Amino acid sequence: MLNQTHLNFLQQLKQNNNRPWFNEHKAAFDKHYSEVKAFLMNIYNLLQDTDMLEPIHIHRIYRNLQFSKDKTPYKTHFSLHIGRTKPLLRGGYFLNIEPGNSFAAGGFWKPEAADLLRFRKEVNIDATPLRAVLSAKTAVRYFGALVGEELRTVPAGFNKDSDAIDLLRKKQWLLIRRFADPEVVQKDFGNEVVKTFHALRPFFDYMSEVLTTDENGESLFG
Repeated sequence: MLNQTHLNFLQQLKQNNNRPWFNEHKAAFDKHYSEVKAFLMNIYNLLQDTDMLEPIHIHRIYRNLQFSKDKTPYKTHFSLHIGRTKPLLRGGYFLNIEPGNSFAAGGFWKPEAADLLRFRKEVNIDATPLRAVLSAKTAVRYFGALVGEELRTVPAGFNKDSDAIDLLRKKQWLLIRRFADPEVVQKDFGNEVVKTFHALRPFFDYMSEVLTTDENGESLFG
């Protein structure tokens, strides 16, 4: 279970994002990180009961400064990423714990060009199955709508008058549920995260089927 001290530490780190302060508070960080890691591992273990997953990836607190204009040395959030087992299962789960910016999300952050094209061809033919997934009561209640970066224009080879133009312009496919700080420190927050990840499955199942078959619905993997 997360508590207010975890959020407080991150807030203090945001206000003192420098090595001297961090080194002075390293023992506190180690304690908080150990507790948060146990919380994240529990979510992973619960998720494994209903999905096939890649190893959990808990992000380090240290930022990679090599190509960044922002030279602050530390991240001010705790987060994890869990991929589903490829090649037949697609999609990934993401959880961000950060004061004022906590969220559970899933989808496709950087889809490959071939996947983008396959998706666009599919929804251009018939977007009804995907729209049914996205308009389901639970999906709307948890996530609202599909979000992500978009093209400003129509992708090459597609018609601007297509009924699926909103989907065709997508460059990312993301569903996000945000949590206020008081929700994050509730006793049942971990269960809410797992329920949120479960709610992504219809979307993942649709995308997995599309991205692992050709335009005739034949499997790409024999």
